[in-house]
Amino acid sequence: MRLIKAILILAVVGVAGLTVYAYVGDLSPETNQVSQPLAVPGSGNGN
Repeated sequence: MRLIKAILILAVVGVAGLTVYAYVGDLSPETNQVSQPLAVPGSGNGN
């Protein structure tokens, strides 16, 4: 019973810690614009 209680407490503390880190930590991804020319077959561009 003691082991189950310890695991439950660690799980609750872990979830609380993850929640705080998600709100406080910088978890937003970096955004970059990607531009790449696209060759379309049959468009008459010499291909």
